[in-house]
Formats: sequence, C-alpha cells, structure tokens
Amino acid sequence: MDTGSPASSGLTPRQISGPAPAGATWGLVGYFLRLGATGFGGPAALTAAMFRDLVERRRVIDEAAFQRGMTLAQICPGPLAAQLCFYIGYLKGGLWGATLAGIAFVLPSLVIVLVLGWLYQRLSGLPWMQATFYGAGAAVVGLVAASAARLFRKTVGRDLLLLAVGLVTLLVTASTGREYVALILAGGFAAWLVRHPPTWLYSLDRTREAGSVLLLLQLSGFFAYAGTFVFGSGLAIVPFLQGGVVQDRHWLTERQFIDAVAVALLTPGPVVIATAFIGFLIAGPAGGVVAAAATFLPSLALTLLFTPLLERFGPRPALQAWASGITAGAVGALAGAVLVIGRQAVRDLPTALLALVALLSTLLRRKLPDPFVLLAAAMVGLLLQGNSRL
Repeated sequence: MDTGSPASSGLTPRQISGPAPAGATWGLVGYFLRLGATGFGGPAALTAAMFRDLVERRRVIDEAAFQRGMTLAQICPGPLAAQLCFYIGYLKGGLWGATLAGIAFVLPSLVIVLVLGWLYQRLSGLPWMQATFYGAGAAVVGLVAASAARLFRKTVGRDLLLLAVGLVTLLVTASTGREYVALILAGGFAAWLVRHPPTWLYSLDRTREAGSVLLLLQLSGFFAYAGTFVFGSGLAIVPFLQGGVVQDRHWLTERQFIDAVAVALLTPGPVVIATAFIGFLIAGPAGGVVAAAATFLPSLALTLLFTPLLERFGPRPALQAWASGITAGAVGALAGAVLVIGRQAVRDLPTALLALVALLSTLLRRKLPDPFVLLAAAMVGLLLQGNSRL
C-alpha cells in the first residue's frame, strides 16, 4: 500500500481516486435514494443518519473519514448534507460515485417539489389554498428562527470574534432586507487574519416566457452563484435568495418566496431544494430542473476538487478559521432574514401566535418534525380563514 495514503481511514488509493466495484457503488446510490426520499429534519438529521447507517451499521467508511468529510462540507460552500453525500460517493466510487450518489439524494425531493410547484400554480388562486399557506407561512418564521438560533449557538457559541461577525451580518441583513455576500466573505477573511494570519503579513428587464433560453440561462447563472455561497445548513441560502428573486429581480412576490420555503421544509431531502420550487414558479419544469442543478453543481465540483487534497494532507487550521468566519456571517444573515420574511408572513395576532407556537415546538424534549408543524399550521390557517372565503 502507498504509505502516502490516509492510513487512519483504512482506504486504499484506488478507493480514493478510482471507481469502486459496481455493486458497492450501486448499493450506496440506493441508500442515498432512500435517504433523499425519507429523510426529514434538515442537515443535522440527515448527517446523523449517514453516520448511523454508513459508519456505525454498514461500516462503509470509518469515523475518521466521516469527520474529514464533515470538515470538507464546512470549509467548502454548498449544503452540508449534500456535500457529505458527494464526499462519501467520491470515496467509494470516484467521479461517477459522487455524481450518481448526489443525483440519487436530490432526485426524490426534486420530483416532489416540481409536483408541488405545479399544484401551487394551479390552485394558489383558490381561497382554501391561500388559507393553508396563511398558516404555514407564519409557522415557517418560527421554524427558521429556531434553526437560526440553534445554528448561532452551535457555530458562534461564546466566541467573541464570531459573535461580532454574526451580529454585523444580522443587523445589515435585517435593516436592508438583503444579504451581502461580500460582507460574509469579509467575515471569513477577518477570522482568517485574526486566528491564522499568513506569514507574509509580518513581512509585508427579463423575459417572462417559461422555458425561454435566455431566462433559463439567467436562472442557471443566479442559482449557481447562490450555490457557491451556501455554507452549512441549506437554510443559509434563504436570505440570499430572498434578496435576489424578490427584491432585485422581482421574479417572485414575498408571499410566493415564503411559500417556497414552506414547501422545502415539507419535503424530504436537502432543504435547499427550495430553489427547484422557485425555478418552477419562474420558468416551469425546465426552470425547476435548471435551478436545482445549478444550485448543487458548485458544491459537487468543489467536493471533487478538494477531496483528494483533504485525504492526502488533512484539514488545515487556516482553512478551518476561514470557514468558521464565513459560517458565522452566513448564520447572522439567516437570523436577519427571519426578521425580513417575518414582516411579510406575520401580519396579525393569529399568525404571530402560529409563529410563536412553531418556535416553541422546537424546544420540546422530543422535537416535532417540521412537516408536521407546517401541516398543523396550514390546517389552523384553513380553519381561521377558509370558512370566511369558501
């Protein structure tokens, strides 16, 4: 065996850089297809399921390799659970393993979201549909607020530097109603300079026609750019999308955007699949597929690029410091986005109470699944407003 290969992981150079036996690769693809179809709860629940199934039960990879994958997912942009899926697929099957595992993981939620987008476009004018999203939209605010608080505690904690980065992006996002990528990158740069400074410092108007080629190109460019700056939770993309598709390009209304987040939380798989729903509303089925593909391709490409380097050299403190600053900024922007979308979704006392109840539901000892909370809120909205409109 090559002595330069990562002995701690038990992986041979062939497993790292070349394709694994077909049976093993297709078995992994089947696993990710099932996880994408049944996995709820966001990145924390999905990564925990991967660890339980692939490390503890099946022993597909060992814990050391899994932890390196988690490090890569935090350092590189992209939704965390999808990044980890790409990484494991690459280890076991090379380029094709990563690609097929990623497609299998995303495909179930993509199909569900496209169907829901079709239904939403045809039924959203009906009073009962508007009433259900009246309740579900308010619950989204509570659930996203809880996620933002949880991520803030986990990524920032009592670290004063990261706390300052997060608070700055929170205040700027909340006051301006949009996310500034440059500000988040500046947070990563600041953390890098403070924690692991480099040695050289010491010496030194669109077309609305669904499916049009121009519109699809615009969608692919926008969502690829968005996918390049998603760190950690898929919810981190929410403030960026809200500013881009609602305020800057006016592709969706604020109400439609909140409904897109609700649909993403209702479906299994990665939360960032909300981009497919948004793409569907803008440009039909082709728009949904293009938006989803463009969102995930940057993280897939970066995983394929950096996994061999990570496996050979291991994580570097400077990269981890940079990623911690980036993540703190993204979480701060997410917290600010809660206030932005809350101003639209929480319109009266009933929606304020629904948002509060959704928030409190996340504090229960046995947390209720997000889809259950959203469906319950939708039923309440239907009861509150449906009878007066039907």
